Order: sequence, then structure tokens, then C-alpha cells
Amino acid sequence: MNKTWLIIQREYTSRVKNKRFLLITILMPLLMVAFIVGSAYLSSTGTEQRKIAVIDPNGFFKGHLKNSQQLEFNFPSDVDTSNYKQKGYTDVLILPKFEGNQKVDYILRSKKSMGMMLQESITNKINSAIEDQMLQEAGIHQDVLDSIHKSSQFAELKAYEDKGKSSKESNAALASGIGYASGFLIYLTMFIYGSMVMRGVMEEKTNRIAEVIISSVKPFELMMGKIIGIGAVGLTQFLLWIVLITTLSSVALGMLPADIQHQVSTLQQSNGQMAGGMMQASESAQRIYNIQHTLATANWPLIISCFIFYFLGGFLFYAALFAAVGSVVNEDPQDAQSLMFPITMPIIFSYVITNVVIQNPNTPMAFWASIIPFSSPMVMMARIAYGVPSTVPYWELALSMLTLIAGFVFTTWLSGKIYRTGILMYGKKATWKEMLKWAFKKA
Repeated sequence: MNKTWLIIQREYTSRVKNKRFLLITILMPLLMVAFIVGSAYLSSTGTEQRKIAVIDPNGFFKGHLKNSQQLEFNFPSDVDTSNYKQKGYTDVLILPKFEGNQKVDYILRSKKSMGMMLQESITNKINSAIEDQMLQEAGIHQDVLDSIHKSSQFAELKAYEDKGKSSKESNAALASGIGYASGFLIYLTMFIYGSMVMRGVMEEKTNRIAEVIISSVKPFELMMGKIIGIGAVGLTQFLLWIVLITTLSSVALGMLPADIQHQVSTLQQSNGQMAGGMMQASESAQRIYNIQHTLATANWPLIISCFIFYFLGGFLFYAALFAAVGSVVNEDPQDAQSLMFPITMPIIFSYVITNVVIQNPNTPMAFWASIIPFSSPMVMMARIAYGVPSTVPYWELALSMLTLIAGFVFTTWLSGKIYRTGILMYGKKATWKEMLKWAFKKA
């Protein structure tokens, strides 16, 4: 055990003291914030504007074909397919004569192709205009319907999670977001840090350092120390990211104007309502309060503790397999890629299942995928976000954790046996069939 601890210390300190580790740890939260802000900016400024001339033989689309941020409809009388570009229009929309309920096609002529979303939006607007006309012909005024529709949008769903005699508000959108984020981070971790373990083993083999180490340490102890050491590096990095992101968020909130901060504080104290006699809260204050209120519906201590467990468990389970591959590879990276395929495919497949389970967390597939160690790190985190024990009973969570621990111990033992033979083999390409023979042969 003392030798394993020494290996853990060596793997951890050699990587944490690396300048690249410190640089990535500090820059990553800043890059994440910049990415979110940049995406929001590009989504608001990168929209395409289309000015469309409409040729309408029906006579009722004018006033009913509604403009939007990206689409502007005009009904000029002197524009056709030959001169719409010269008249300053990007497209010309030729509507047929709509008679009866038979399906007909309309024609959109453009110098530049229009995206699918905009084409679908035009189709929806045309169908809405036809519906408006049919309502008017039936004696129903569209203004009355619009007024009723607008005034009737006052019902808002609030979901609660029952916990014995008490209940707690829950939010499916937040649970989906947590599931996506957790699954993606674990998915990314398995590749990044798993590959880091594999490269470390390959370097030791190439430099002949492993021959010295293997003579004084059992393969299982060596695998355990190397994997836990690198896993601790990843956990340290994630914890630092959480601290930095929390600090940056607090600083950003502190830079808000004093009146908005006061309004947010008042909304928090009065459960979303401004105190009597006070003016209505600003849109910014209401938005900040809604975000904070939504985040408060999640059981963060449980989510964070489970994330740490499944992050480490998933990494330890797959890192052992990556280490086994690194021990049999010489200097040809193509050998590593071919041997990595049986390891990477379950990771990719697990991420695909996670995206399905996020939408349906209570299906039999979700249960079994959250128990099997190959997929449980990502899938179980997607289910935990919906609530424990409402969605995930305690016995399911315990069973998932136990099977993941057992899976990690088994893959570490298996990889240690492969490592013992593969690390001393040079000049020969190994296959998974041969590696499994090494693993299960009697010592």
C-alpha cells in the first residue's frame, strides 16, 4: 500500500506542478464565459435578413402575412421575377390562387439560397394567413381571437417532487441542463484523462523506466497508483473550476447597479413579489431572480457529490483499460488507435444513450444503462438530476455505485495482468485476443 501511495504522489505532483496544468485551470473558466457570451452575441447579430416581394393573386395576404425579425414582406405592384433584385428585394414569393382545400405549391425565387428554417417559417406564415382569411369568411374576427389568445396565457405549470410528507419544487428544464452538462463533462474526461494515462504508460515503456518500476511493484499496485494519481489531478482541476466560476459569478453580480441588486434582494425575500407600495421590478432584476430561483430548485449537495463519485468512478473504470493499451503499444500511434476502438465505442454509445435518457429518465433502458458500469457514469447523472428518490430510488443509486466500484476493481486487475506482460514486450504488435490470454493465464 505504501508503494501505491508513492506512485499516486508522483503522478499527482508531477502534473499539478506543470505550468500547462495551471494555465488550463485558470483559462478554462474564462474561455467558457467568453464562449457563452460570444455565442449569444453571434446568435443575435448573425441572423440573415430577407426582404421579400410578394405576388398575390388572392388579394387577402396583405396585412395577414406578418413580418418578423428576419423576414420582411412587401406587396409591390411593379415587381416580378426579372427585376426584383434591381428593386432591392432578396426574394420574390409567387403565391398561386388558393381555391378550396387542395394542396398547392408556392414558388420562392432567390439569387441566394434560403436556409431551411426560414423556408419553414414562410410556410407557417402563409398557412396562418390562410387560416385568418378562413376565420373571417366564417364570421369570426381575427382581432377577437388574438385578444382572447393573449389574455388567456396566464396559466403557468409548477412541478413538485414529493418526498414523504413534504414536497419540493422541481424544474425539468434545469434537470435536462444538468444532465447534459454532467454527461458531457464525464464523456470529455474519459477521453482526455484516459488518453493521458495511456500516453504516460507509453512514455515509461519507451524510456525503459517501466522495467525498473515493475521489478519492485506489483502490477495491480502500479495500475492503482497511476490511475488514482491522474484521476486526482482531474478532480482538483474540476474543483478549482467550480471555485473560479462561483467567484466570477459573484463578482459579476456585485458589479450590477445598486437598484437592481436591491430589487433582486426584495424579490428573494418576498418570493418573487415586490413589497407593497414599491414599483414593479425591472426586467433585468426579474430575469436574475428567475435564474436564481430555478437554480435553487436543484439538490446541489447531492448532485455535486454524485458527480464527483461518477466522475472518478467512470475515469477509474476506463483509465485502467487505456493503461492496458498503452502497455502493449510500442511507438506506432496507429497501433494505439486500433486498440482504443473497443474502449472508445462504449463511451460514445453511452453518451448517445444519455441524450435519450435525459428526455425519458424512467424507462427500462434508463435503469439498466445506469447500472451497467460501461454506461452508468453518464446515464445515472442524467437521472439523478431529476430527483432522488423520486426518479432514482436509493437502492438503485447504491446498486449503481457498487457495480461501478466492482467494475473499476476488475478492470484494474485485468489491466495489471496485461501490463505485466505487455510492458516488457517490444517489436511485436499485440491484439486484444492476445491481451486477454495474458490477463487470464495463471501466474
